[in-house]
Amino acid sequence: MKDDTGLMVSLRNLELNDYLDLKEAMNEVYPGSSNMHWEKDEIATLLKLFPEGQLCVEMNNTVVACALSVIVDYKKLGDKHTYGQVTGDSSFSNHNPNGDVLYGIEVFVHPDYRGLRLARRLYDARKELCESLNLRAIVAGGRMPLYKKYANELSPREYINKVEKKEIYDPVLTFQMSNGFHVKKILKNYLSADAQSLEYATLLQWHNIYYEKEENPMNVPKTTVRLGLVQWQMRSHPDFDSLVEQIEFFVDAVSDYSSDFILFPELFNAPLMAPYNNMGAAEAMRKLSEYTLPLLEKFKTFAISYNINIITGSMPVVNESDNLQNVSYLCHRNGEVDEYRKIHITPNERQTWGMVGGDRIKVFDTDCGKVGIVVCYDVQFPELIRLLADQGMSILFVPFLTDTQNGYVRVRNCAMARAVENECYVAMAGCVGNLPKVNNMDIQYAQSAVFTPSDFAFPTNSVKAETTPNTEMTLIVDVDLDLLKELHNHGSVHTMTDRRNDLYDLRLKEK
Repeated sequence: MKDDTGLMVSLRNLELNDYLDLKEAMNEVYPGSSNMHWEKDEIATLLKLFPEGQLCVEMNNTVVACALSVIVDYKKLGDKHTYGQVTGDSSFSNHNPNGDVLYGIEVFVHPDYRGLRLARRLYDARKELCESLNLRAIVAGGRMPLYKKYANELSPREYINKVEKKEIYDPVLTFQMSNGFHVKKILKNYLSADAQSLEYATLLQWHNIYYEKEENPMNVPKTTVRLGLVQWQMRSHPDFDSLVEQIEFFVDAVSDYSSDFILFPELFNAPLMAPYNNMGAAEAMRKLSEYTLPLLEKFKTFAISYNINIITGSMPVVNESDNLQNVSYLCHRNGEVDEYRKIHITPNERQTWGMVGGDRIKVFDTDCGKVGIVVCYDVQFPELIRLLADQGMSILFVPFLTDTQNGYVRVRNCAMARAVENECYVAMAGCVGNLPKVNNMDIQYAQSAVFTPSDFAFPTNSVKAETTPNTEMTLIVDVDLDLLKELHNHGSVHTMTDRRNDLYDLRLKEK
């Protein structure tokens, strides 16, 4: 390809017949330092051992830049090492194809071609190589070529701090930091020939966010997760079995699409209160709670038989203290069950049904990563969701129940905000339609949806998908967890890591 200067630019693997160009470039880069030059037999050895790790940039048929690397078993190498130990004194005996770290042993650009960002091309290619080989990191010993100028007034650590603050420009360290590398430690006596750095170096590392430790293939977490949301139509059911039949219909339909999760709405089982409409609202809700354990047993069976993780919406439960709570269950497809008890109780729930809030805040480990569950009103409290995000949550499930459109908009807008500020996906599912002869549950409004963070890899409006309002239907959505990893590390903004913890913090109180 051509760059904007009209020169022909090509990034490719180095070959042995490039050595004359390489030698000419080294003479310009390291004038008067022949002991820092690579000999032809050394390049030949590198190409034999690890050809894909030796990269170069060709300009108009002349090699003008290169990047050399080896793979090392970093546990054997350790953080305290010298350049000679890394390279095996140019024998490259430490190169290990089964190692876990790509170690950069050389990068240089011919002085006549600097300013064209050729080193950045080489670094980007090296990162792609690290990812494709599933290595956990790139490590390099970074020279500090201007340190000698400041050595009388600054220690190596003080020098690095000033480079980080951009008070000093160091041609190597500044470049490394701008390319996503961070300083792990300072190395002494790293390169004996490096008089400019006084033989100091920075141990630099770039972390591969896509690295997957080798595991049993059956246990490797999924990166693309399929969600199934049920927008549930409230309708009269003559008995318990009729409601279960409707539940199984949706589980069956969603599992046919190989979904990993199915989400039901809050208090979707309210039709079973119809026989108790002559009672007070609180007493009728307690009667509804008698169906919760039988329903949970059905959900557990469906999760296993349909091979799908089920978020059961929410159902009322009378706890050990004889208090009524609003509980959501996560029925894993391996038979395990987790529960979440709604923490924030609305004024109507408190006054009409006498409900009380739960007190447990945690994420749940699943075969598709860490997920969180909150119920309806909970999503309007950003502190709660941030605590879940701090525990590594990737997907937040929000079963909800709203009777009016303005109530729905409160839940929707807050759910969208939680996705943006916590760099996660948020899936919300609600009930629609009318339910005659059930006090306090007569009308519902919903539009179920999956929301995303707001950055280039996601929809511009942060809406991955949504249902038709007030219509019974399902929504099947794929979410990519790797996009979240990319966002956390390379997004336009870093909402999670840019918090001013020096000014404020958020913590869970011990009970």
